[in-house]
Amino acid sequence: MLVRRLLRPVEQGIHVRAAVVLNRLLGFKATVVEGFEFTDTELVVRVRLRAAFLVCPCGKRSQARYDSSRRRWRHVDFGRWRVVIEADIRRVDCRACGRVRTEWMPWARPGARHTQDFEDMAAWLVRRMSKAGVAALLGTTWQTVDALVSRLADEHLDGDRLDTLARIGVDEIAYRKGRKFLTIVADHDTGRVVFVGEGRNQQVFADFLASLGDTGRERIEAVSMDMAKTYRNAAALQVPHAKICLDPFHIIKWAGEALDLAYQTCREQDVKISVNPMTPAQTLQKVRGALRQPAEKHDPQRAAIIEQLRRKHPRLHRAWQLKEDLRQLYQIPADQAPEHLRRWITRAKRSGINAFVTLARRLRRHHDNILNAIRLALSNSLLESINAGIRLIQRRAHGYANLDNLIKMIHLCHGGTPAKLPTETH
Repeated sequence: MLVRRLLRPVEQGIHVRAAVVLNRLLGFKATVVEGFEFTDTELVVRVRLRAAFLVCPCGKRSQARYDSSRRRWRHVDFGRWRVVIEADIRRVDCRACGRVRTEWMPWARPGARHTQDFEDMAAWLVRRMSKAGVAALLGTTWQTVDALVSRLADEHLDGDRLDTLARIGVDEIAYRKGRKFLTIVADHDTGRVVFVGEGRNQQVFADFLASLGDTGRERIEAVSMDMAKTYRNAAALQVPHAKICLDPFHIIKWAGEALDLAYQTCREQDVKISVNPMTPAQTLQKVRGALRQPAEKHDPQRAAIIEQLRRKHPRLHRAWQLKEDLRQLYQIPADQAPEHLRRWITRAKRSGINAFVTLARRLRRHHDNILNAIRLALSNSLLESINAGIRLIQRRAHGYANLDNLIKMIHLCHGGTPAKLPTETH
């Protein structure tokens, strides 16, 4: 008995020091660790708030306590131990809200049953792994991770993401076989997805623009898009003052397709080109690559092929030169672009190459929209990168049976939803 009495103060001192260490490890603000205990699989840490006053989730301080209860929150694991935070949580009769609400706790978001560190860890991981993989790593269930993603996405969507839109881009992406598409709208100034709608038609984009209201539509200055008329018609109807910017990639793609037609015509005419030490058959295999590759990337062999075309097949060489000159449109200063485009259209119409004559007519119809993209330096490259990210999201999950889950993952990964590791937040 005497030995036990002598050891009791030592044990209490060790317990106090362990509580201090836990307090430092947890890093919760305005919080004190009162005690802890180990079970077979969990470390339960009992904490309390330092302040006597209550804080409503709206930020209003009060002393009007309504009642209290004991609650647990799941925290990030310590090694092999599941960590559970336990504390008394009170309800406050908030005059600002006009109702009774549960008080704000510094370690958890309002209404959550997981600590903020746990949620931040899960959100960071789910951007890089499948939900099943995140659940296995964090020792929780797939349903828990799914509910967490949904809540974070919904909270962010209720924010002011639409209040400052000025320059936007729109594109579509197929999310399932059978011509199932999504319409994606992104903000060029922030790089974030601001809208995801089911379908690829004029009505989907028009409904999004209508949801901005009169003030929001007036703020829209420019809309970048590809060559499809679907979104262009909706923009002309809802935001007629906005400048339409046609994606440069698709303009050059048209030129490449016209060049392919000219090349195919030469193939049908049995073009014979030879470059030492290659045979005509070997050379022909490299002609298309030389025609498609930018001139500045040509090696001596492909440069020799182009020279052979210039001397022996001027028509095909003229088609290649038109393609290269159109590429120059996006490399020269913006103030020189209108004259360059005008001259290019004239040359293409007079070339006698049917594919480029047709292309010249198309570019003349879209003349202003092409120049808008050059003046404002806007393209759909942002949307293409987002689409690549969406395909990666689908591959990680091996597809989504529920479209709402896919849309929420898109907003979580590309919508600017904050997700930092706990080590970055303290």
